[in-house]
Amino acid sequence: MADDLTPTPEPQQPAPAGSSGAHDLSALRRDRAEQAGPAHPEAPAVPSAPGAEGALATLPDAVIDGGPGELDQFAQLSMRMPVLVEMHAAWSSEAQALSPVLADVVRAAGGRTVLLRIDLDANPQLGQQPQVLALFGGQPMPLFQGNQPREQIEALVGELLQAAASRGLDGRVAIDGAAEAPVPEEAPLPPLHQEARDALERGDIEAAKAAYQQALNEQPGDDDAKVGLAQVSLLARLQGRTMPEIRERAAANPVDVDAQLDVADLDLSGGHVDDAFDRLLTLYPKTDDDGRTRVRERLLELFDVVGNEDARVGRARQRLTSLLFA
Repeated sequence: MADDLTPTPEPQQPAPAGSSGAHDLSALRRDRAEQAGPAHPEAPAVPSAPGAEGALATLPDAVIDGGPGELDQFAQLSMRMPVLVEMHAAWSSEAQALSPVLADVVRAAGGRTVLLRIDLDANPQLGQQPQVLALFGGQPMPLFQGNQPREQIEALVGELLQAAASRGLDGRVAIDGAAEAPVPEEAPLPPLHQEARDALERGDIEAAKAAYQQALNEQPGDDDAKVGLAQVSLLARLQGRTMPEIRERAAANPVDVDAQLDVADLDLSGGHVDDAFDRLLTLYPKTDDDGRTRVRERLLELFDVVGNEDARVGRARQRLTSLLFA
């Protein structure tokens, strides 16, 4: 993970090896010496058998949701064609905005690449930081973190397909549902919600924040706007900050409310949800009345970012209730 926490990283910026929060896919670099030679390796155990002539396999869609088992299968498939892996999380507004765009780009490739989507909330052992990787000849290659404009994603996928073809990784899959009627489009978002999403896609966090705030001003009961505002407010607080700056200040000032609020934001943005909650709940009884109010308000905001249905939120909320009535 890069130290600069500006929420819109440069496209195609690989995460450094061993970066905190990112899943280490080095286990996929297993010894494939037995597959070496002029012939292609044996066809992988991808769901369904080969269908259309020349296809490596038949899949129900070019976009597949899965976990560790599918990751291993698609690593094998990447010995014959490029594979994209999207590690996403519900708490990340950038990941949620990216998903439908990335899926559209992959489907438009006509089976020359596929996308494996992995929910990090359901598979925490695979990592904590949302990111997009390529599996290329069995090797994992980090592509980018955060959201990217559609045209940059299209260019990146195009470059990946060209590089794969130049190395003989020009296989394709048949899509079983390609001729089926398209899935009905989602209902359009309310205008201010769409304005906020558009602002996030172009990296304008302040404009997204203003749009969600206006939506709440007009309809105080708009829960989606409340969650959206909490998410973009977290991004805004971290914008332009660096990881060492935040962590060093917190370490030097263990009971400073501002310093601890900042590092809790950092923890949560990196997927360390329990660490963020525990830090603030531990701080709560150690500070004065004003500090307790600020800690409680930040916790409630972070609960919205993660989602009230999350078990970690439920546990933290119980601890907070106990502290409030202690």
